[in-house]
Amino acid sequence: MIVSPAPPKGEITYPESDGKPLAESPIHIEALIALRFALRTFFRERADVYIGANMFLYFVEGDLTEVVAPDVFVALGVPNRARRTYKVWEEGQVPAVIFEITSESTRREDVRSKRSLYEELGVHEYFLFDPLGEYLKPALKKYQLREGSYVSVDGENLASQMLGLEFRVDGEHLRVHDPARGIDLLYPDEEETARQVAEERALLETLRAEREAERAEREAAARQAAEAEVARLRAEIEKLRGAQP
Repeated sequence: MIVSPAPPKGEITYPESDGKPLAESPIHIEALIALRFALRTFFRERADVYIGANMFLYFVEGDLTEVVAPDVFVALGVPNRARRTYKVWEEGQVPAVIFEITSESTRREDVRSKRSLYEELGVHEYFLFDPLGEYLKPALKKYQLREGSYVSVDGENLASQMLGLEFRVDGEHLRVHDPARGIDLLYPDEEETARQVAEERALLETLRAEREAERAEREAAARQAAEAEVARLRAEIEKLRGAQP
């Protein structure tokens, strides 16, 4: 058991969890994990982009009630380092993009209170994804901040100007597309499959190269043996010629 030291007298301790479940169902959890994985894969070389998931985000210093826990968020212009909570006043940035994996039971909070809060905080893009299609038709919605207010955008395929990515409904997941490279980012299981395929290909290539090397060695040995036999026969012929009267 790890025991954290008590904070100095007068210092505020910001809780890291409220004890509630990660998401509504295993389907919502898988959708959250897949989205976070794809975003982290895309930004893994960026030291100034942080991807948070199901993390307490405090936005008023000293007030423990002014907190929200987005399912997934992307903060730009902040260090990519481990955090227990995200405090806006310390980071100097609110998230640029927030995603909520929504459901009928969280509908009121996601569409009303969180939408109003994110709008007030200045979150540029707010995506709602309903993996079970319980109330969003289509299952993907985006709110774009324009002149301080959100404008609603619906569609099966929506772009993020802030991230340079496109998102589309793919069954119970959000598929993330990189238009600059023209590729879809992989889900965790797909990346594992791709890794295994790559390893198999590398192994087959190694075996092929080994067989080619062995074949080349055999051919070289056969060629040397043939050349030696030709030389022997020539010597015999010359010997026989020299023995004739």
